[in-house]
Amino acid sequence: MYINIEDINILKLRKDLIDYYTSAMFIVSPMAIMDLTKVEKASDQELVKIAMDNKFDLSKYHKSRRR
Repeated sequence: MYINIEDINILKLRKDLIDYYTSAMFIVSPMAIMDLTKVEKASDQELVKIAMDNKFDLSKYHKSRRR
């Protein structure tokens, strides 16, 4: 599947992934801190892959197109 990184709101995606792993750290597993660190340091491409691996709906992160 091809994802155009430029069409993704990376800041919002990163924030939501940080929230996701922060919650997991307290609710499910303290080991989620390692995943949280990966998200914080990930490149844009790595961040999209992490999101896809965690079944995030990337259509929610498409930038608005102004005409």
